[in-house]
Amino acid sequence: MALLGMVSAVAGFVKVRYLIDKAVIDNMVFRMHYRITSAILFLCCILVTANNLIGEPISCINDGAVPGHVLNTFCWITYTFTLPHANNKGIAHPGLGNDYEEEKRHHAYYQWVPFMLFFQGMLFYIPHWIWKNWEEGKVRMISDGMRGTVANMPSDDKGDRQNRLVQYLMDTLHMHNAYSFGYFFCEVLNFVNVVGNIFFLDTFLGGAFLTYGTEVVKFSNRNQEDRTDPMIEVFPRITKCTFHKYGSSGTIQKHDALCVLALNILNEKIFIFLWFWFIILSVVSGLVLIYSAAMILMPRTRETILKRRFRFGTPKGVEALVRKTQIGDFLLLHLLGQNMSLRVFGEVLDELSRRLHLGSNAPSAPSTLEMAPIYPNIGKFSKETET
Repeated sequence: MALLGMVSAVAGFVKVRYLIDKAVIDNMVFRMHYRITSAILFLCCILVTANNLIGEPISCINDGAVPGHVLNTFCWITYTFTLPHANNKGIAHPGLGNDYEEEKRHHAYYQWVPFMLFFQGMLFYIPHWIWKNWEEGKVRMISDGMRGTVANMPSDDKGDRQNRLVQYLMDTLHMHNAYSFGYFFCEVLNFVNVVGNIFFLDTFLGGAFLTYGTEVVKFSNRNQEDRTDPMIEVFPRITKCTFHKYGSSGTIQKHDALCVLALNILNEKIFIFLWFWFIILSVVSGLVLIYSAAMILMPRTRETILKRRFRFGTPKGVEALVRKTQIGDFLLLHLLGQNMSLRVFGEVLDELSRRLHLGSNAPSAPSTLEMAPIYPNIGKFSKETET
């Protein structure tokens, strides 16, 4: 029950929220980082600390000269080891043997796995935290009352809110470039973060993580007689530990212990899943960066987004919006389109393109609409300077 309580705390990262309750300020790939990936990492952290799943994480046996609880504690807080070259068929377990003169592979990572998973979960949440503070609720405020289908809204009220929104977009035209810079900067952070975490795990596991997934795939395709499980090589289930103590005559006695690392049965599954997930996430994050770069550098891409993504196909309207707005204005429109129905957003774009087309060479007339009731804090956004 305690485990279920901890897992339920993680569920908040992936819960579904209705658009009318919370504004959407990013895209699906962005949410894969801070909601799904952070939730996965925090859940894994909980699993590896839940002793009721596997019992004690380490259990060592010896000749009985050292109490079991003392030996278990010692081997857990120090390290255990295996012999990398002891993998032939004449041994009881891979990595174990009697030749202690050869090179040993020490395993101390298991002490740090929960801390590392929690730290990674925080790393994947940081870009969202930066963007949320940079964004300061702008999309939420200017789309208040218009998110979702607005099916129950009176037509007069809906038209009034649409006019207020369009007037705000006209009054703050070309003033959202700093806003867009923060968004694209956090997208870059997401990509750098997932790639950096791949190399971070590779260092953490002694250079075994980069090829971990491919080795596991190759292992499944080999003959059973000729293969050695790479998961056991990276996360051995049976290791050795050496305990030294003084004997009755004052000489140092060496006690060899055979240790069962039950926790590694979870670790090997967790890290093979993270390998595939990080590879997929890095690929889609890279594609999103290419998409964002095309949107910034190529106006034709913005036209295609308006026509296909939002089904806004008026030639003059698309021309006015793309040619007479900057990337910051377009990003704000793109985020607004994710929070409104296509019909309502199309009406907003129609009105905005009409005003841009008719009044592009003349100063805009002062608005007769009172902005304060709908956007109480909107004044601070009008003070943004163009970057």
